[in-house]
Amino acid sequence: MTLSASTLGWGALAGVAVVASLGTLPIQIGFAVLAIGVVGMAHGASDLAIVEPSRRPLFLALYAAVMLVCLLWWTMVPAAALPLFLAASAVHFGLEDAPADAPVERMLRGVGLVATPAVLHRTDLRDLLNLAGGYSTLSTGVVDIMAGAGAIAAVGVLAIAARRSNTRLVIGTASLLLLPPLVGFSVGFLVLHAIPQTLARQRQIGCDSVASYLGQVAPLLAGAILIVGIIGLMVLHQETSGVRSLFAAVAALAAPHLLITPLFERMPSGPACSRRFDRAASPPIRSIS
Repeated sequence: MTLSASTLGWGALAGVAVVASLGTLPIQIGFAVLAIGVVGMAHGASDLAIVEPSRRPLFLALYAAVMLVCLLWWTMVPAAALPLFLAASAVHFGLEDAPADAPVERMLRGVGLVATPAVLHRTDLRDLLNLAGGYSTLSTGVVDIMAGAGAIAAVGVLAIAARRSNTRLVIGTASLLLLPPLVGFSVGFLVLHAIPQTLARQRQIGCDSVASYLGQVAPLLAGAILIVGIIGLMVLHQETSGVRSLFAAVAALAAPHLLITPLFERMPSGPACSRRFDRAASPPIRSIS
């Protein structure tokens, strides 16, 4: 029997994730950088493609402004930036990944991606959040609340998965539950959000394959990766483990994607998968379950 490229890809992701889970914190950070900061950014790299050409100067100005404000916030007051980033991410995941007519599922999916890692890994997650937010000692009660919310969300998402026979929801939620927080979130983020949204963006801008989509967004994706690296190095002197650098870099790119891009999406016009992105994309394809 010949294995498909998709099967091999998922198998490779699972194997690397297991190896990273057994490694030290630097290895787990490296896995998260690749999963979130490289592969995970592919869907956001087409943000410019879904904006009407005449509105792109304003879009880019606002995008850059939000990015800079976020970076300054993480540099100056990381303890305030962290909880707001986590909350904004939960809202974003819920709105993007669940059906618009299913508010309960939206809440479960959003909260689950952020809080489920706390269920079985409270101490590890608290240590990570202490490093990311600059806390001297994060209250145990905060992580306990996350663990409770994550447990409820996990049960709810798994129930939805069972009702729909949805393997992807099971794999993503199991990763969030069982793997160490950095690795578990990275895999859950890819499986539940980034990869489905990349496929949605592929169709939105009219590309006939993932390869052609990646070819179109390659310059912007390379630029985003470069920005992540620069921000990571800028923040590294504040916290030398690299955890805060990872959070700050991802947040600086994610914040405008969460806040600015939804304001500029529009209907399509022009040839499919334009090499110069001189058309806007169709309305976002949400709720890929």
